[in-house]
Amino acid sequence: MNSFQPTERTQVKRLPKRGVYDRAAIYKILDEAFLCHVGFVVDGQPYVIPTGYARAEDTLYIHGSAASRMLRALSGGVAVSVTVTLVDGLVLARSAFHHSMNYRSVMVFGTATPVEDAAGKMRALHAFTEHVMPGRWEEVRGPSEQELKATLVLALPLSEASAKVRVGPPVDEDEDYALPVWAGVLPLQLTAQEPVADPRLPAGVAVPDYVRKYKRG
Repeated sequence: MNSFQPTERTQVKRLPKRGVYDRAAIYKILDEAFLCHVGFVVDGQPYVIPTGYARAEDTLYIHGSAASRMLRALSGGVAVSVTVTLVDGLVLARSAFHHSMNYRSVMVFGTATPVEDAAGKMRALHAFTEHVMPGRWEEVRGPSEQELKATLVLALPLSEASAKVRVGPPVDEDEDYALPVWAGVLPLQLTAQEPVADPRLPAGVAVPDYVRKYKRG
């Protein structure tokens, strides 16, 4: 299926023209961002916790310590919402009221389940590593059996999701367009800077090309 079917939870109601349900567009946003915010409720108390994630095909993975309260709660079948946001620019209008941002955001709803088998965990950890730094997995030491046991991996099926996107210039009131105030968009982009070597790095170990030429998006 090329698009997600909007549900009561994923249908964009505020400014519905910004709603995006195309699967490829939603996956592109998920693959570009680093950080998600995981929302859930335990004993009537809501929590929203930032964490890393990775996507592999139609599944979103989150992971952490097996002692994590968030992961243990979610592994018990608690309903979860996951949000991801990319800010692409500051939209500067002629009036304070109409200032905005250009952004791409995704919301995912569902129930996560633990990945129990070692092979499944390894595939998920491979996805995490490659999501952050493509090419890294092949160079580093893989997780040990003890490290796998200490790690809890949850899988969230990408079956209920939508995106909301704003692009373009500011939208002012008609009478404000004549004001002598600069208006427009200040684009923003995540840019890598010069790599900083670990102080304990042995002499002669060069910066890999995938680090030196790193680019997101």
